[in-house]
Amino acid sequence: MYSLLARPGTARHFHDRVYAGDILLAADLPAMNALVGFTRAFVEDALHPWLPQHIHRHLNHEQQTVLFAKCQNEFARSAEIQRLWHAVIEQLGLTPDSLACDRLHLRFQPHREPEQLTPRARTTATIAFHRDTWGSNLYAQTNWWAPVYPVTAGRTFALYPGLWQRPLLNSSVTFDMRAILQRSHQDGRNAVDADEAIPHLLEAIDSEEGIAVEIEPGSLIAFSGAHAHAGVGNSTGLTRISFETRSVLIADVMAGLGAPNIDGYAPWQTPGLFRRMSDGKRLSEILGCGVIERYSRPA
Repeated sequence: MYSLLARPGTARHFHDRVYAGDILLAADLPAMNALVGFTRAFVEDALHPWLPQHIHRHLNHEQQTVLFAKCQNEFARSAEIQRLWHAVIEQLGLTPDSLACDRLHLRFQPHREPEQLTPRARTTATIAFHRDTWGSNLYAQTNWWAPVYPVTAGRTFALYPGLWQRPLLNSSVTFDMRAILQRSHQDGRNAVDADEAIPHLLEAIDSEEGIAVEIEPGSLIAFSGAHAHAGVGNSTGLTRISFETRSVLIADVMAGLGAPNIDGYAPWQTPGLFRRMSDGKRLSEILGCGVIERYSRPA
């Protein structure tokens, strides 16, 4: 499933491969090892006295939701995490002044018994099948993902590369990102549950087409936001903790370059969620548009 990522490379070659559907793997990246080491120390301090992967044994769902949200906010604001992420980008041959990035997200996916029903809070839920572009309409978007602690086929997420060129029935046409962002900003991230936060698949697919992502801590994958993917239900006895973010090459957004739109019909585009890595300036300011803009699919 993966194509090995030569490093350092060029931004043009990297993004052309992402837009063509390649799933790029940077294995055992020194800068990523440094980010993972710092993140483990951060999490272990934040969750003390409990072991991070055992946290579900000690806190109920509501307690997890509150504590994980606090960790995620502190992680996203950490200057050291930002510095370490810049180092990863530079080691891959990319430059922070050419990229705009979404917030750096620390994801927790606690162990759940298969029959266990819990609220679908965004800080703890297993994310349903989707393409990011169904909601964002940013076809120049690259998704980045890396484990903080070891993952297995039962404690990870799955990609569906066989669906890259297959249009799928989905709910993007009625997906109101503007309303979701307004509620999140007003009432907090968990005011919108994990199912409301993304458009959904409206047809049956074979779940066997999903390929579990199993890479080692210190490794990193990059793939187009137009790739279909979904969380894998975690009943492994350990909480999954992973790192993710999204980026765009600013010049490509300006030029209208990106992956093909085969089945996205959402009415909004969200450039204001991304900030230039070098100075934090919103992509919407760079483009001279609103944080969220009306979007019409090209004919």
